[in-house]
Parts: sequence; C-alpha cells; structure tokens
Amino acid sequence: MIGYLEGKLVDLSPSQTFIDINGLGYEVHITLNTYEAIKDKKLAKLYTHLQVREDAWVLYGFSSTLEKEAFQKLLSVSGVGAATSRILLSSLTANDLSRIIMNGDSKALEKVKGIGAKTAQRIILELKGKLPEDTTDLENISSGRNTLEQDALNALLGLGIPKAGAEAAIQKSKPLLTDEHSVEELIKTALKNL
Repeated sequence: MIGYLEGKLVDLSPSQTFIDINGLGYEVHITLNTYEAIKDKKLAKLYTHLQVREDAWVLYGFSSTLEKEAFQKLLSVSGVGAATSRILLSSLTANDLSRIIMNGDSKALEKVKGIGAKTAQRIILELKGKLPEDTTDLENISSGRNTLEQDALNALLGLGIPKAGAEAAIQKSKPLLTDEHSVEELIKTALKNL
C-alpha cells in the first residue's frame, strides 16, 4: 500500500521516528539498524511495511529493501510477529540473518532476546532459501574490483547453481587459470569444479 516514505525526520529515536512529508507526519517504527543508518540525516527515505490490525494500522520503516524483505519473510513464519521480527532485525543485519539461516545456525538465533530453540528452528526451517541473498560480497565486487568473478558468478547463478556452490567453484578455479583469463574460461573451469 505504502511502498516508501521520503521526507524530513522529526523526533528520531532508536525505535521510531516521524517523517514529515509536506506537513503530514507519519509515525514509523524502525529497527536499530535503520536507526544507525539514518541517525545523522535530516532527510531520509524509508521503505515501509503497513501492518493492518483490528485495533491499529502500524507502519514499519527500513533503510533498505533487503531489510524490509527480511522483515516480511519473518512475519510469514508461524509464531513470529512484528515485535519479534523487529527485535531480530535490530540484533542482526539482514545479511547476517540470511547467512545464519542459510547455515542453519539455530544457536546464533537463540542468542537474540525472546527467541527460543523451537522458534529458532522454525525460522530456519520455514525461511531456508527464501530470504534475500547476502549482498555484501556483490557490493564489494561491483565496486570495480573482480568484475570477471562477478560476471562468472552471475552466469553460474543464471544456470541455476546455488550461490554458495558457485562462489566456492570460482574460488577453486582462480589458481588454475592464468592471470589474463577470460570470463568464459573462468565459467568453464568453475563448472568442472562443482
């Protein structure tokens, strides 16, 4: 319904803010990670999720689409509500959460306040493979470094190879190639190392 809000931040706190858009103030609940991302700004763009309940409409805001998508996926887990999802995304970044779920590390989830063993296992079971991919490595690669590796990774992902396997195959293949190898050579060698 409301995809994002962009405007002036008013009364910013670690748990909520008001965004003034042309004199209309929206109350937006945020995570600690979003707070850290916007705390020094006067203007901000927050990607939002509107939760309609019987007694209230609550607007949640996130500094990135990755965090918003992680929040929405967490809401789909049986027994995990908005408060628990917000606590998880305040304790962990969306990338960390995705990595923990991909690795099946229920102990790391249990360290978060309010998450017990059964809830941690349920989150991992229901969200494995459904959370957004970890974009940390992609951001580093796309900043001008390792473009051959990025192109090869994109090609392998396009072939339906899981990201973790594709990345491992690329890393195994690099020492086997000359310094001036092409993307095609890297892809072919990586396919042999799967």
